[in-house]
Amino acid sequence: MPSVVGLLEQRELGARRRVDELREEADRIQAELAAAEQEWQEWRIARRRVDTVLAPDGGDTAGTEITPGALDADAPSAPRGAVKPKSQVPVWREELPWSVLSVDYQRILQALADRVRLHQGPVTCQEMAAVFGMDVVPARVEALRSKAKRLVARGWLAEPAPGRFTLAQGVAGPGGGS
Repeated sequence: MPSVVGLLEQRELGARRRVDELREEADRIQAELAAAEQEWQEWRIARRRVDTVLAPDGGDTAGTEITPGALDADAPSAPRGAVKPKSQVPVWREELPWSVLSVDYQRILQALADRVRLHQGPVTCQEMAAVFGMDVVPARVEALRSKAKRLVARGWLAEPAPGRFTLAQGVAGPGGGS
């Protein structure tokens, strides 16, 4: 007969896996949403530019007064509690600077860049928590692990061994690029 603690551990593990799967799916959807919003903004700008060029006054905007909010007149208002753009992690590409990431993510990248510069290997989230001066408790370590996994999923970090993280190939210093 299995122990109660063993059964509880199995259920907890199953629930944790489900949470991880849902987080990954939410991250994927957030990334797709960010890309779609970016494309939508680019099309809005293109349409406005064409409207300006084709305007009866020949596109002369010298006398045009721009009121605050005029450019975002048809932009939807963000619902309360919505994720702010700075907290999203975009998919890494060569010319993307670190500044597009929130401070927490930049801090992780900087710690790993320092390790690469010092020719040290990948780091665990427990080691990262200690480097950051955090209490090395499960809640803090799991928060770092979640952020590191998100950075792996977006191409900023690599996970050469389970639970060990390093900068992904091509990701360089804070200016981005390679």
